[in-house]
Amino acid sequence: MANKLRDVLKEIQKAFSTGVSYMLPAVVVGGVFLAISLATGTATDEGMQVTSPFMQNLLDLGSAGFAMMIPILAGYIAYSLAGKPGIAPAMILGYVANNPIGDDGVKTGFLGAMILGVAVGLVVKWCKTWKVPTTIKTIMPILIVPIFSVLSIGLLYIYVIAGPIGAAMTWLVNVLGNLQGGNAVLLGLIIGAMTAIDMGGPINKTATAFTLALMAEGIYGPNGAHRIAVAIPPLALAVSTFIDRKKYAPEDRDLGISAFFMGLIGITEGAIPFAVKDIKRVLPAIIIGSAVGGGLGMLTAVEALVPHGGLIILPVVNNKLWYVISMFVGVLVSVLILHFTKPNLEQAGKRNQQKKNADTSIEATK
Repeated sequence: MANKLRDVLKEIQKAFSTGVSYMLPAVVVGGVFLAISLATGTATDEGMQVTSPFMQNLLDLGSAGFAMMIPILAGYIAYSLAGKPGIAPAMILGYVANNPIGDDGVKTGFLGAMILGVAVGLVVKWCKTWKVPTTIKTIMPILIVPIFSVLSIGLLYIYVIAGPIGAAMTWLVNVLGNLQGGNAVLLGLIIGAMTAIDMGGPINKTATAFTLALMAEGIYGPNGAHRIAVAIPPLALAVSTFIDRKKYAPEDRDLGISAFFMGLIGITEGAIPFAVKDIKRVLPAIIIGSAVGGGLGMLTAVEALVPHGGLIILPVVNNKLWYVISMFVGVLVSVLILHFTKPNLEQAGKRNQQKKNADTSIEATK
């Protein structure tokens, strides 16, 4: 039983890597085009506004890349588990995960897409074992399997999963609302951690909604902490790929360049491919680093006057020096954690081989 569970977990881990490899081009296209277009924009109360028609077109292309990123991730996670019949249903549900749905308009971002991708893959894999007449077998992959998987998992997501997430988000907003005043540093730590934990997902968006609500009341400090924190995950992963090259595959090192530019313009999603591949090391590192950066920003009274992040908004930040220092310290903390927790590729390979040999020896003795 334990061996079977371990095999399933290895299969799911492989599926995550497959999803990331197919998602990377969309991440790169979206990140590069967004970085170029937003870098020419003007900071306003509604964020960075692009005024050039050409740059607006470039921004739309980049936004399309980012919109496709999460559905592609879900689709190819399912593909790895169940083959081609899993792609379309998982992409549909990945799109659902990345957009508001249900009475409360909840979206779960990349974490929801990963869960739905695995769920679709397992359900489609099970559907492929059904014993059906030959006449029905031909329409299974194009009609019966996609309809059944989207309907069953989609309704489960909307009516079972999305509701608790919406309730959790409401609870988080209420908790944050009670942490103002003397608990400024604690508030900054929490905002920073929430910003990084799902990298653009519902918890991140909860922090965004909370800081925007405070901005409407003329309170800009929490927004400063949030805008520091949004840049830390992609910048930290980028710097880590630059200085710890032995810990990353060539495609990850190339992706680090894209993540660097996404960090400069405050796009937290630049860290998602790294987190999906090695969530148990990457996620704690960026959560701690972002929490430190957010807490330091609140401690030093940093204020961001627009709803955007990264170094691109520096001209509209109060206490600019501490804004940069807080971001730098958060990145440094994350990079150091990654340096000491993430193994070199050859060490990880040897460890996996040793584990495989040990498993083989155990099986031989049975």
